[in-house]
Amino acid sequence: MDRRKASDALKSAKNIIDSGLSHLRSQQNPEASQAFLYDLAHASSAYVIAESFLDYAAKGPEESQIVEIFCADVLRSVAAITFGNEQAWELENSDFEIVRAYVTNHGAPEQYAQASQISGESHLSDEMELVAQTFRRFGRDHITGLAEKVHREDLDVPESIISGLADLGCFGLSIPSEYGGSASGSSLDMHGMVIATEELSRASLSIGGSLITRPEILARAIENGGTEQQKKDLLPRIASGELMSAVAVTEPDFGSDVASINTTARQSDNDVWKLNGVKTWCTFAGRADLLMVLARTNPETSVGHRGLSVFVVRKERVAGHSFDLHQESGGRMQGTAIPTLGYRGMHSFEISFQDWEVPIEALIGGPEGQGRGFYLQMAGFENGRLQTAARAIGVMQRAYEEALQYSSERKVFGEALDSYELTKVKLGRMACLIQACRQYTYVVAEKMAHGEGALEAAMIKAYSCKAAEWVTREAMQIHGGFGYAEEYVVSRLFVDARVLSIFEGADETLCLKLIGRRLLSA
Repeated sequence: MDRRKASDALKSAKNIIDSGLSHLRSQQNPEASQAFLYDLAHASSAYVIAESFLDYAAKGPEESQIVEIFCADVLRSVAAITFGNEQAWELENSDFEIVRAYVTNHGAPEQYAQASQISGESHLSDEMELVAQTFRRFGRDHITGLAEKVHREDLDVPESIISGLADLGCFGLSIPSEYGGSASGSSLDMHGMVIATEELSRASLSIGGSLITRPEILARAIENGGTEQQKKDLLPRIASGELMSAVAVTEPDFGSDVASINTTARQSDNDVWKLNGVKTWCTFAGRADLLMVLARTNPETSVGHRGLSVFVVRKERVAGHSFDLHQESGGRMQGTAIPTLGYRGMHSFEISFQDWEVPIEALIGGPEGQGRGFYLQMAGFENGRLQTAARAIGVMQRAYEEALQYSSERKVFGEALDSYELTKVKLGRMACLIQACRQYTYVVAEKMAHGEGALEAAMIKAYSCKAAEWVTREAMQIHGGFGYAEEYVVSRLFVDARVLSIFEGADETLCLKLIGRRLLSA
C-alpha cells in the first residue's frame, strides 16, 4: 500500500469537508441547514476513522488491502455529498481529482470482491486476546443457544446468563479494584470493556452485549460524583452483579432532549425525596434492582440542564412485561414494557412515578450533587456511546459470518452464491467496514481512558450504527427469502441492528447537536 497516496487523498477529502463547513459558518444560522450539517457530521466521522485506519495497513498485505478499499469507500461517500453543490462550496477541482483518482484505483468492484473472505486480524495483545476468547466462548456456550427463543417469544434475559457474566467479572470491568471491580486505572480497562461488549453482542445484542451498558453508566456516575459512602455501598454490589441497574432518563415528550425533562424530585417534611413524572425507554427496568433516575430538583429551573440531579432508586425485581409497586406511604411506581421489533429480552419500559419516596442518601453526591445530574449522566452516556459502537461491531461480525457461510453453501442457477461478483462485493465491503470500525473503537477506548474522546465516541457511534444497518440488511439479502424467515439468525440481527442508531443518543441529535456543533466551533 502506498500510504502517502492514501494520506493525500484523505487530506483532499478533509479539504472538501472543511469547505462545506466554511460555507455553513458563513451563514447567519448555520445549524438551520440541518440536512447539510448532518451529512457533514457523518462525512467527518468517516474521515477520522479512515485516517486512523491507515496505521492498520502496516500489519500485513491483507490488512493493507482492507485499508485501501475502506479509504476508497469513504472518499466516494465524501464526494457524493457535494454533488450539485460544488460551486456554492467554492471547492478546489484538484481535491476532486485526487479523490477521484484514488477511488478509481482502489474502489473498483473487483477489489471489493477480492476482500470478500479477508476479515483481517484484530491484532490484540496476548492479554486482550484472552479477554476476547473468554467472552466469545461464553457467548457461544451460554448465549447463542438461547438467543433465538428469547427473541421470538419475547422472554426475559435468562438468569443463567446474568450469573455467568457476574462470575466472569463482567459488571466490574470499569469499576476500580478498591470498590470490588477489576479496573486498574490503565487504558486496558476501557479496551477490555470494548472487546467484551463486541464478543457478547456477536452472540446476542439484547441478552449479551447490552447487559454491560447500564451498570457501566450508573457506575460512572457514582465514580465521578458519588460520595465515598455511596461508592463503598453500591459499587462492589454492582461489580458483583448483586445489584443490576437500569437507566431512567428519557421522557415521552422530549426524547434525546435531556435538558428539557420535567420529572421532579422534591424534599418532603420527613426528609425524603418524592419523585413524580414519567420516564420511557428504560431498558431492563423490570429485572433491575436499581434505577438511575434523572430528575429536576430545583423548582425555579423548569427547563435547561441546571437544576437536574441523579438519584439511585432501589426497587424490587419483577419478571415479565409489567409491574405495579406500592409503598406504605402511598408512593407508586408503575411500569409497562413497550413492544418492540427487536432487541427483546431486556424489555424497555415506560415508568410512572407517583410520589415515589427515596431516602435522602439516594441523591448521587449528597447535597453537593444537586444540579450536577446532567453532567454526571452525560459522562456515563459518553462511555455508553463507545459501548454501542462495540455492540454494532459484534452484530455486524455475526451477520458477516452468517452471510459468508450461507453464500458458500447455497447454489443459485447452478453456481455457488459466493462465486458471483455482486455477492463478493457485498461481503468485501462488510469486511472492510467491520474492521475499520473495530480498530477505531480501540483508538477511542485509549482516548477515553485518559479523559478524552467524547467527540470521537460520538463519531464512531454514529458511523458504526449506520454501517450495522447496511451490513445486516445485505446479510439478510444474501439469504434471499430465507433471510426473512425467523428460523435464520440474520432476521434477528437485522431488527436488532435497527435500534442502534436510536438509543444512547439518536443519530440525528448526535450529529446535529454534538458532532455538528463541535465541527462548526472548531
